[in-house]
Amino acid sequence: MYLHRHPDLRNTMDKKQVEPIRRPLYLYDLPPEILRTLSLKTGAGFPAQQQQEQEQEQEQLPHDTPDQPQQLGSDPATPDTAVGSPSCSLCSLAFANALEQRGHLKTDLHHYNLKQKLNGLLPVSEPEFEKLVANLDESISGSDSSPSEDEEDEPPSRKDTTLVALLKKQATLADKRGPDVTTEDSSEARKKRRGAAGGSLPLLLFNSPTLPDRSYFGVYRALFTAEELAKEDAIIDAIRQRQLAPISMPKTGKDGNVAPSAHKGRHIFMCMIGGGHFAAMVISLAPRQTKNHAVGPLNREAIVLAHKTFHRYTTRRKQGGSQSANDNAKGTAHSAGSSLRRYNEQALVEDVRALLADWKPFIDTADLLFIRATGATNRRTLFGPYDGQVLRANDARVRGFPFSTRRATQNELMHSFIELTRLKVKEIEVEAAPRPGPDASSKQPDAAPSKPAPPQLTEEEQAALLHTTQIQALVRRSRLPALLSYLATNSLTANFCFEPADHHAPTALHLAAAQNSAPLVTGLLTRSGADPTAPNGDGMTPFELAGDRATRDAFRVARAELGEAAWDWDVAARVPPALLRSDAEQRTDRERREKEAKEADRRRAEEDRLRAAEGPSSSSDKVGSGKRTRGVVGVIKTPQEKRDEEARGLTPEQRMRLDRERRARAAEERIKRLHGGG
Repeated sequence: MYLHRHPDLRNTMDKKQVEPIRRPLYLYDLPPEILRTLSLKTGAGFPAQQQQEQEQEQEQLPHDTPDQPQQLGSDPATPDTAVGSPSCSLCSLAFANALEQRGHLKTDLHHYNLKQKLNGLLPVSEPEFEKLVANLDESISGSDSSPSEDEEDEPPSRKDTTLVALLKKQATLADKRGPDVTTEDSSEARKKRRGAAGGSLPLLLFNSPTLPDRSYFGVYRALFTAEELAKEDAIIDAIRQRQLAPISMPKTGKDGNVAPSAHKGRHIFMCMIGGGHFAAMVISLAPRQTKNHAVGPLNREAIVLAHKTFHRYTTRRKQGGSQSANDNAKGTAHSAGSSLRRYNEQALVEDVRALLADWKPFIDTADLLFIRATGATNRRTLFGPYDGQVLRANDARVRGFPFSTRRATQNELMHSFIELTRLKVKEIEVEAAPRPGPDASSKQPDAAPSKPAPPQLTEEEQAALLHTTQIQALVRRSRLPALLSYLATNSLTANFCFEPADHHAPTALHLAAAQNSAPLVTGLLTRSGADPTAPNGDGMTPFELAGDRATRDAFRVARAELGEAAWDWDVAARVPPALLRSDAEQRTDRERREKEAKEADRRRAEEDRLRAAEGPSSSSDKVGSGKRTRGVVGVIKTPQEKRDEEARGLTPEQRMRLDRERRARAAEERIKRLHGGG
């Protein structure tokens, strides 16, 4: 069984099924038709009832003895590791990152369990190992009997470690008690190891008739409490209780944050710290109320109550690791950079703890606390202990991010919030394994299972992909004549929908409006009959994607030229009243003249200021050819300065076009001089 994102759902679902998932689904504001039909998927290790049955079966199994060594991987109580997270299957432990996993591989617990495996015995959990170490005798050898004469005569080659002492003591006890001693592995220890490894997938899967067959909604387990995960009905009720009505954005202060006492709604706290970077954010769980009553977890629709980022130079460049870690490993360094990094580490700790103290009302009332802190130093920064401590490591609300994250930034926190609260659409395909026959154990499989071949595209789909690529390229280059010619040559309408479907700009008119290309908008509307009422995936018309007034005026001019009967301009297209082309041109000319007059006044005032500052004697000051010349009229710019001023504010493509025009004019001048001289 494997999980992957379902391909284009619109190709496999009818219109009634597509409508509920037309927009991204937000866990705290689900549509009624989905909320009403949602049910937890049974099987695949997801329901808590199945896990309880497995644990009951584990308790009824007899304990393993040294006389009956258990084969590797045959322990039915060995939990599955969490998908995508570092873990140790031998010790049944899961880790937050790969660094902690590598540190675990060097511990006595891991080495002891390796010895247990080699001896055919079951591994022990961390609490059990600590009890074994605590029961060691004061003698460093760990043996009750005196050493032999050979051992006394032979000097010790190395200092005995805790692991060596423990193994020696167990060997001595085994010799005393004989081979009939059983190794206890109680069901309680198994349960502890099972919980420590987090033997479950990070997502809960839910059925819904709004999805096609074998497709499910996925929600992260980290959003629920242990009590809610205990029963299936509790999870469904918890989702229904999490539905919140949209709210308007609360008033913010000068720093852009909402006062902790001003917001009483449900919210979560998120923070990341690592490598000298710190980012924290408090986000309201209630969605924002927008003008068109569309809500969702997108960046523009999430309500950020408070946010803050810090960065201090604490990491040693090109060498990795913090300065404190390097000092602990190699001793205190005395360079200027090391002193600066030590100071920055302390300053970062003070800044972070001061921020947590300011946000204490937000943190105390938050539903969940999602925290990523890599390394012991960063964890001490957040969890202390220190005076006035705000975060507690044993707080039941504390969660880790159940997916990989990048550098601690505000954008990464917002991305993580969207990933946590947005429902995933997953498809589960179960590959049925053939039943083994009576002689299956003696036969090798004929061939390894191969990956499914990608679906072959039909001729129509290949043609649609080609047309999409060509049309999008022409629109982005503002090639109106070529675009109209391509549509006519290939018998395509201006309302051709791109394949694969573009959520933001599904047609050429949407893309032209988003690119702020007024000539393309005018040509598509007046010369090719493009539909201005077609909405995109967000329900926005082409006019609503226009980003400047010239593009918006192109829609109004087209409305005046095509007439009111051509389209439903007011309601469907959402285009303002018509505007005559002459009126638009007159307004543009008037604004251009006003801008030129303002620029002339500014230049005149600058010249007067320079004339007054230079005095009468500077009127005759001049510099050689190619240099800046000062006179009574002000500053005369050099040719290079004039070229730089002309190119200021242009895009790289426009700069290249301007350079080509300059070279062409220079070549024409040279040719004229040659012909004139001949």
